[in-house]
Amino acid sequence: MLFMDRTDAGRRLAGALGHLGRREPVVLGLPRGGVPVAFEVARALGAPLDVTVVRKLGVPYQPELGFGAVGEGGARVVSDAIVRHAGISEADVLAVERAETAELERRAHAYRAGRERLPLRGRTVIVVDDGVATGATARAACRVVREQGATHVVLAVPVASPDVVARLRDDVDEVVCLSTPALFSSVGEWYQDFSQTSDDEVVALLARAGRGGTVSEEVEVESGGTRLAGDLVLPRGTGAVVVFAHGSGSSRHSPRNRAVASVLNSAGLGTLLFDLLTPAEETDRANVFDIGLLAGRLADATGWLRNRVSVPVGSFGASTGAAAALRAAAATDSGVGAVVSRGGRPDLAGADLSGVRAPTLLIVGGDDGTVIDLNRQAQASLHCENRLEIVPGATHLFEEPGALDQVAALARDWFTAHLLPEEPDTAP
Repeated sequence: MLFMDRTDAGRRLAGALGHLGRREPVVLGLPRGGVPVAFEVARALGAPLDVTVVRKLGVPYQPELGFGAVGEGGARVVSDAIVRHAGISEADVLAVERAETAELERRAHAYRAGRERLPLRGRTVIVVDDGVATGATARAACRVVREQGATHVVLAVPVASPDVVARLRDDVDEVVCLSTPALFSSVGEWYQDFSQTSDDEVVALLARAGRGGTVSEEVEVESGGTRLAGDLVLPRGTGAVVVFAHGSGSSRHSPRNRAVASVLNSAGLGTLLFDLLTPAEETDRANVFDIGLLAGRLADATGWLRNRVSVPVGSFGASTGAAAALRAAAATDSGVGAVVSRGGRPDLAGADLSGVRAPTLLIVGGDDGTVIDLNRQAQASLHCENRLEIVPGATHLFEEPGALDQVAALARDWFTAHLLPEEPDTAP
């Protein structure tokens, strides 16, 4: 069985876990690759999603050999037999535990962004990963989850080595695995797209799953006879929705845009991330710079959205998507209330810049010199309210620590200021 990507794997895996819905389970993803899979499982089951962060305790002189594992909340699993056989002193055991516990706490805090860990005592817990090769991490995670009080532990994975699955059945109450190919060498070979999951994507998925009352659904937007896949998220009491225009051939799965969207959702703003190009069209690089095509599709998506929700709509554009957002906003009937560009090429909108009436924020990395110049040139052609924000030390993709957080905060503040209605003054 071959999976398109982790999202596809998660949806298929969810279909095999439907019998657990009545148990009101907690779903735990193993960072990082297991979280996109777990997100789809949790969404299908209507279950809360969290991560389970475990750290292997490695023998000091042979770190790849684990003598145990630690988990959050003081959970600890140690093999006394391995400790004795390896001749590890009590002092060495404590030193390894301290180091790994500190790293575990750092990662857990970063992933949850300050949210509390979900309690597991007395619950059915589904531990999800994108696949199992050796089984060491999965076994440690399941044992730690049991140590944290789970009464029924299920390991759920799309694909695994058959002999490893057989061994893991001794550690859990149930194993759900969609495929156990006899010729198994690695998890990645069973995915068409096995690109690395980033920390930002983990954070964004946990934030999306953790918002009570949020409606999240897959949609299709039609433009000129072409059907474009999208993800629509509407928090409870949504006051406005932002449509994302991806650039440089990226799709609605862009981890950077999803991270920004998560911050907007937390502020009560809905988001629509959709594919401006079909997979076949992405193979032709010229389409990425066809601003007319991209702007037309963005305008159609905005029109579709305005017919669906009766709230203000804004546009967030990245790279060439920024030019598409500005060109679409220049139309007299665009209905766009605000525009934000991240590392964009607004200059590619050309003469349409003068027709933009929506307040526009241009965000550029401080070390992205050429793009700064292009944004300044474009800014001179804008006749609407506008501002250029330069994030110090950031390059084009804002990959530096904290850079994308600044982008998200700037975008959130711009959209909330220009799209959401002002609170009435209740002071006497």
